[in-house]
Amino acid sequence: MKTAAVILFVITYVLLLTFSKIRAYIALASAALFVILGIISPNEIIGVVDWNVILMIAGTMGVVGFFIESKMPSLLADHIIRLVPDVRWAIVSLALFAGIISAFVDNVATVLMVAPVAVNIAKKLKMSPVLSVICIAISSNLQGAATLVGDTTSILLGGHAGLSFIDFFFLNGKPGIFWAVEAGALASAVVLLVLFRNEKQPVASYEITKVEDYFPTVLLVGIIVLLIVNSFVPAEYKPAAIRDMMNGLICMSLFLIGLVRKLIKTRDIKTFTDSLKSIDYETILLLAGLFVVIGGITKVGLVQDISRLFVKASNDNVFLIYSLIVWASVLFSAFIDNIPYVATMLPVAGEISRLMGITPNLLYFGLLIGATLGGNITPIGASANITGLGILRKEGYEVSTGTFMKVSVPFTLSAVITGYLLIWIIWS
Repeated sequence: MKTAAVILFVITYVLLLTFSKIRAYIALASAALFVILGIISPNEIIGVVDWNVILMIAGTMGVVGFFIESKMPSLLADHIIRLVPDVRWAIVSLALFAGIISAFVDNVATVLMVAPVAVNIAKKLKMSPVLSVICIAISSNLQGAATLVGDTTSILLGGHAGLSFIDFFFLNGKPGIFWAVEAGALASAVVLLVLFRNEKQPVASYEITKVEDYFPTVLLVGIIVLLIVNSFVPAEYKPAAIRDMMNGLICMSLFLIGLVRKLIKTRDIKTFTDSLKSIDYETILLLAGLFVVIGGITKVGLVQDISRLFVKASNDNVFLIYSLIVWASVLFSAFIDNIPYVATMLPVAGEISRLMGITPNLLYFGLLIGATLGGNITPIGASANITGLGILRKEGYEVSTGTFMKVSVPFTLSAVITGYLLIWIIWS
């Protein structure tokens, strides 16, 4: 049984890397084979799928769709641009702004919101928008790990480790991963200022975006506030049937409120269906399939076997195993999507922690730092990068890997090293 699980798992991973456009179908087909071969039973499927994660992702994506549609991000960006003196600060400010937004909004959505502002500025100044859009994309990837709702990988970590929204800020009396990410953001901002030190053309102000509907902003803030409130409510005060899905139900409920409001307001079923399309169903199906696959390999003991290999390779040295997880994650995520990687490695990191008798948070946070930021190195390492380059392509700019990496490599290394050291200092 274990041999069949290993072979199927390896084939699944190879196919996920090779055929990125049909990843969801590959994961679902693999999950079906795990059931057909008897590795995991149909009755166990409900238990291995993390429905809280699924609902959080779906609900947050839906609310973000309303938020983008309201043009509020564009308004915020306009105000930021009016405060900067030149192109260098405009590039860095937009990158930092994209990062802040991305701490609460999906990375791809952030790029779709902020990159057009950078393109607009570049057109007015008759300059290339390439470097600015690259900075926006990689900055959005960086900050995605800062909060529970910032990225799919963060939601996966929260679901696996039982972390609340507040735990990303403070956990067990210590600073959480948020502060390591922000320290990395400050280090990378210094790198950007150095890289663009010669871009000193003045930035002209332009017309401010008008926002006519502030309700989507209320919904997004509502998600954040309610997640924080939920993190303070003791488990015994929550209904047992939905206790483990509270965060997901909060996100989905606010999305449904926005959906019903939009339908009543427009009286047009098309706007209703358009809002449903803002949810990335392929990511949700991919995760559902992966949860079953990972449940299967965990059941047959493969996760424990991989964990023992890591422990053996590190010779029981905690710093070495921590470093191995962080930098292996950076390397792998530079070339493969970090969602299946993180989904696979979270139980491995947890088992390594158990075997070595150390706090799992050290390895969890190291894994997330490495996997989230590693995708910044190459143009294909993260969906946000691909989205940013797609926007540039529509504007007639083809970006080479070399051009991308001139910005991404120093940016990523400064952010990863800073976060890597800070997490070790706090959690070792």
